[in-house]
Amino acid sequence: MIYFARIIIISYLVFFADNYSYSFENYFLMLKNDEVNVRYGPSFDYPIKFIYKKKFLPVEIIDKKENFRRIIDHKKNSGWIHISQLQKSKSLVALNDTNIFKKASKFSKPVAKIKSGRLLLVKKCEDRWCKIKTGEYTGWVDSKYLWGSIK
Repeated sequence: MIYFARIIIISYLVFFADNYSYSFENYFLMLKNDEVNVRYGPSFDYPIKFIYKKKFLPVEIIDKKENFRRIIDHKKNSGWIHISQLQKSKSLVALNDTNIFKKASKFSKPVAKIKSGRLLLVKKCEDRWCKIKTGEYTGWVDSKYLWGSIK
């Protein structure tokens, strides 16, 4: 009788474990190196899909399996990257052409104009404005024009 009860319990657990959905919240990291391989699957056995050649590029983590993370970038490219090639995010990408301002206000003096796709290194964010550095320019950008997160 006990043997029969164990079989029923194990069958019940196996059946419902397959139907159990895991909760995963997306988050952002950035590329740690100048060249990062993106693979078709979560293993070194999978072929390389493409190679990023932009250190500090932010990527959104949408899934994970062991030491690999499935990523998507601001252009909707996706694939798997080994966790050793990623680090905490302190960068953003401009989604539209916009201005860098001297202060955190659109009424402040414009410092420079940046193009869509420009990589921005974040110094700090306050409310909806982020103080960034890109090339030789430092200033504030409205976060509604940016892709990524530093949380």
